[in-house]
Amino acid sequence: MEPDFKEGDQVLVSTLNFNNLKGTKEIRGSFVGPFTIIKLRGENAVEVKLTEDFSRKHPVFPVSLVKPDFQTEEV
Repeated sequence: MEPDFKEGDQVLVSTLNFNNLKGTKEIRGSFVGPFTIIKLRGENAVEVKLTEDFSRKHPVFPVSLVKPDFQTEEV
């Protein structure tokens, strides 16, 4: 079961389909971010605000490739 996301949530995005990142897969990590969700695209995708480093990527990702960023959640 996928987690429930909402606009404004901070998330990490899987690097599974990022072919042009520098470094080996072991060094660069499995996820990048955090990014802010700016729009929900139905039940299965989210649109995130990408940083300058990822501006050439399409900003919509399936929820299966996104996970919550618990480090940036308010306590």
